[in-house]
Amino acid sequence: MILGVAVALLANVLYSAGFVLEKRALAVLPALDPRRPLHLLRTLASSPGWLVGFTVLGLGFGAQLKVYQLLPIAAAQGVFLSGTVLLIALSAAVLGERPGRREVLATGVILLALLAVIGSLGDGDGNRVGAAAPVLPLLAVCLPCLAFGLLLFLASLRRAGRRHRRRSSGVPYGVALGLLYGVSSLAIKGTSATLADRSLTAALPELLRGPHPWLLVATGVAGLALSQTALQRCRASVIVPVTTTVSSIFTVIAGTVVFDEDLPTEPLRLALRLGGTALAILVLLTLPRHDRPPPAPTRQGEPHHAATH
Repeated sequence: MILGVAVALLANVLYSAGFVLEKRALAVLPALDPRRPLHLLRTLASSPGWLVGFTVLGLGFGAQLKVYQLLPIAAAQGVFLSGTVLLIALSAAVLGERPGRREVLATGVILLALLAVIGSLGDGDGNRVGAAAPVLPLLAVCLPCLAFGLLLFLASLRRAGRRHRRRSSGVPYGVALGLLYGVSSLAIKGTSATLADRSLTAALPELLRGPHPWLLVATGVAGLALSQTALQRCRASVIVPVTTTVSSIFTVIAGTVVFDEDLPTEPLRLALRLGGTALAILVLLTLPRHDRPPPAPTRQGEPHHAATH
């Protein structure tokens, strides 16, 4: 369990650093449009800074794969939530993004959620990591959520393109991406269960017969196009926390059922597990849906209407 938490924290560092590096590179690239996938890929591949960030994110993906072999899915998602705190700090230090009061409150809620979920872990949890999920329940959960996430993202793009519309803070994009990455987390979990105690060569035939690698490919390609578009348009300190929170909630709820992992039986630990998830949901309720408009520039020579004493 201790090793699983340590690897999850390492994955958080890699993910946060990768997102910040990508966001910094995206600021100088032409506008991305996921409806033009080839142009989007050529644009991203032409940026050395973005490629570095993408590589760091890939290392985080590898660490996440190991985490799901060491921790139950609910516990893993609880630890992954801590990456939001680090992301907000890095966004402020590297990108100059300054969180508002609601976003600071959201960070505090995430910390409480993390402490609650970690407090729900017991000595035997590391031995109850679920096996590979049955195909039909997995697809019955994943496919509708993928469709809804894609439709929500495209609808948000269309609304953003209308004139005189207030600039979105990124919450709708984050919700859509959270559903997408939630499905990806279930696929990663299924892949890690198949690879448990076996080499990739030995497990490859079984992997290719199942839905997990194909879900990973689908969510990976779609997630690349959509996440980079959202990161370029909105603040990383909003996009990533919302995405992480929605993904974690979805993965905990759907994954615990699909992978048949036991909830804690002790009342206190069960309350901590469920309470931590509820606190994570509150994060979405505290984040503003639109960015505040920038202050109007003052014309040269025009007096400031400040109060004098």
